[in-house]
Amino acid sequence: MHAIIETGGKQFRVAPGDVIRVPKLTAEVGAEVALGKVLALFPDGGDLLTGEKAGGVRVNATIAAHNRAEKILVFKFKRKKQYKRTQGHRQGYTEVRIRDIVSEAAEA
Repeated sequence: MHAIIETGGKQFRVAPGDVIRVPKLTAEVGAEVALGKVLALFPDGGDLLTGEKAGGVRVNATIAAHNRAEKILVFKFKRKKQYKRTQGHRQGYTEVRIRDIVSEAAEA
């Protein structure tokens, strides 16, 4: 079983046991969180759930670590004007381990 979730303005394909890097979350390391909005659920041997049908699905995860990505260089210049600027950037991320995907319809 796997699901498509949206968190931090990005979409991720997740399955139980996966470790993914999402944009920085505010919870502490070791905390349990329910991740973003579930866009689609692909159950094993079942029908695809999307839209409102996937609204009753939760993806539970545990925060494994907080870190920052590798540095990227941002270089700006204007030709013939002797204008050059270099700047570095490191984006913060949170590493989460997907515990399980729970469908509230299956629980009821």
